[in-house]
Amino acid sequence: MRPCAGSTELHLNYPFAGSRMLRDMFRAEGVAIGRERVATLIRRMGIEAICRRPNTSKPAAGHEIYPYLLRGLVVDRPNHVWAMDIM
Repeated sequence: MRPCAGSTELHLNYPFAGSRMLRDMFRAEGVAIGRERVATLIRRMGIEAICRRPNTSKPAAGHEIYPYLLRGLVVDRPNHVWAMDIM
């Protein structure tokens, strides 16, 4: 099986498989190929695994945005500014 044609066939059968899983499937079929090569092939072909993406950049509804109080302040000596995280 050629890796380029095989990656399309495997992706159609396993749309959730990423480069590591596809590499293991190729190796099970006797094709010696590395993960980076599989990743390059699927990137060139425009194939992408179906999976959930993290939504880390979306703010929560009603979350208050606090002002940055140190903007414009020149910190020019030790112990001038302190910071603390309260969990």
